[in-house]
Amino acid sequence: MAKITKALIPAAGFGTRFLPQTKAMPKEMLPIVDKPVIQYVVEEVVKSGIETVIIVTGANKRAIEDHFDEPNEELEQMLIEGGKTEALDQIKKISHMADFIYVRQKGPYGNGTPVLSGEPVIENEPFAVIWGDEFILSEPPRLKQMMEVHEKYGGIVISGVRIEKKEDLKRYGIADITPVEGEENVYKIKKIVEKPEPDEAPSNLATHGAYILPPEIFAALKEVKPGKGGEIWLIDAINLLQSRGVPVYAVEIKNGKYYDTGNKLEYMKTVVDLALLHPEINGEFKNFLKNLVAGLKD
Repeated sequence: MAKITKALIPAAGFGTRFLPQTKAMPKEMLPIVDKPVIQYVVEEVVKSGIETVIIVTGANKRAIEDHFDEPNEELEQMLIEGGKTEALDQIKKISHMADFIYVRQKGPYGNGTPVLSGEPVIENEPFAVIWGDEFILSEPPRLKQMMEVHEKYGGIVISGVRIEKKEDLKRYGIADITPVEGEENVYKIKKIVEKPEPDEAPSNLATHGAYILPPEIFAALKEVKPGKGGEIWLIDAINLLQSRGVPVYAVEIKNGKYYDTGNKLEYMKTVVDLALLHPEINGEFKNFLKNLVAGLKD
């Protein structure tokens, strides 16, 4: 199989769930302690061996480009004069993590549209797609685990996460799967049921968040008709390719934890969880939470 060297990150959404915060600030730039959400996503991609990161943006997304650009001279000089060399090194490394390419999204609503917008940059090679407002912390990185499966089996590869609470199954696309012989965490997908009622779900494996796709996905996206809500859905194009013989696999991610920052509650949970892991503040923050819980009990 061809080596995966490019990852596309859709980041063109309006972030309406976080208004008014996202009126002028991209939701992908919401801070998780001291790093924006999208930096966690890019770091996962880079740790997986990706060399080129394509970020599909829209209006009011300039802050994303600025974040991954070189620090301006004024900021750099201020940090030097203040002796904050460690902070300077950190922000300088950001722009050198990968080769960044920015593409403006064009076309109708739907999560298939940003993928199609990346066609001129991707050209004729398989590539990864990973959403800009959620991530998985795992070892090895989620995308690396998926790339290893793609090298063995080809086709389409989708990341999978087990949903523990039955009532939450209706929030995700749930896969109807059969195990791949000789693999403990790889499954052949028969079909994906979008947001099923819990009692009708074919499994508890949600398939979403990251994809490895063949270049044929572009023609499929142009062929599918608008679906639910009049939008172009990536899953419809995947189903079309599957109907034509392209195998689709799910990789249940090992040693990982999924973080969803797409709504207020899950975002706050992510901030708390990552703050408890942060080496500078984890101890004091843990004590704060303990005291807060004790106060609530009283």
